[in-house]
Amino acid sequence: MVEQLLLPVVSLGGLGLLFGVALGFAAKKFAVEKDPRIDMVREVLPGANCGGCGYPGCDGLASAIVEGKAPVNACPVGGLSVAEKVGAIMGVEAGTVERKVAVVLCQGDCDKAVDKFKYEGIMDCVAASMLQDGHKGCSYGCLGLGTCERVCAFDAIHVNDKGIAEVDREKCTACSKCVVACPKNIIELIPETSLVQVRCKSTDKGKDVKANCKIGCIGCQICVKACKFDAITFENNLARINYDKCVNCMVCAEKCPTGAIKADFSKRKTALIDDDLCIGCTICKKNCQFDAIEGELKQKHTVIADKCTGCGICEKKCPKKAITLI
Repeated sequence: MVEQLLLPVVSLGGLGLLFGVALGFAAKKFAVEKDPRIDMVREVLPGANCGGCGYPGCDGLASAIVEGKAPVNACPVGGLSVAEKVGAIMGVEAGTVERKVAVVLCQGDCDKAVDKFKYEGIMDCVAASMLQDGHKGCSYGCLGLGTCERVCAFDAIHVNDKGIAEVDREKCTACSKCVVACPKNIIELIPETSLVQVRCKSTDKGKDVKANCKIGCIGCQICVKACKFDAITFENNLARINYDKCVNCMVCAEKCPTGAIKADFSKRKTALIDDDLCIGCTICKKNCQFDAIEGELKQKHTVIADKCTGCGICEKKCPKKAITLI
């Protein structure tokens, strides 16, 4: 009886040992050598594993960079400092990294927007949007139930006390998780340097926007006409900003009758001309779109402060670098 029990145990044990030795030999014989740079790149990546780069975590990105499938500046969280370290490992230039931040394109809080009904369901924007497209009168509006807040690993987005999600630019890493999570598609990534945004995504006609929200885009196109740099386009009843052309002059925000365009006026700059460097060439005056520079040929020029929008065109055009923005 004992022999009958031992025989299969010994047989299976022997087979297991044999297969183990064979697998060990095969693993060494056919092993694919791992590029040591993968571990080096992985070491300098921030380890957030947010997926903002488009790869499955930092391990996936490290492999993609070494294999040449991703650029050395692909990590949105690490920014330029990490890109430079990765570039040093790979022996290439990091290039320029334009930091981006998320922005919630809605200002329709409880004081400015109407609700279709009182929602008492699951505190989740996706769940709420399945019920008559959400409780907001505006079907494009922020539902304020915190889905974006819960997916953010960096504590960079929170729903304020009036029911609208807001982004902390200092904490935002542009990982895109909130962008993907929002069922209303009202969160976008924009350049950090941009100080102006159309905070509305409604493509409804003006009268319908007014019926649901006091601060939505009504399609009047005043901003389009006011922009001196062709940076605002109008399509499907909605104004949009081309950030490649926008110079942060903020005139569109000043002209917007509903306040749908939001600008950080606290960061608006003013041009200043250095008398010692100015040669009176009038190039700045000719290029100023706001008639904010005065002076005659071969005379010192001055800036009219209350007309200057801080667009920076004069600074770029000045051949003597006599103009700075302050």
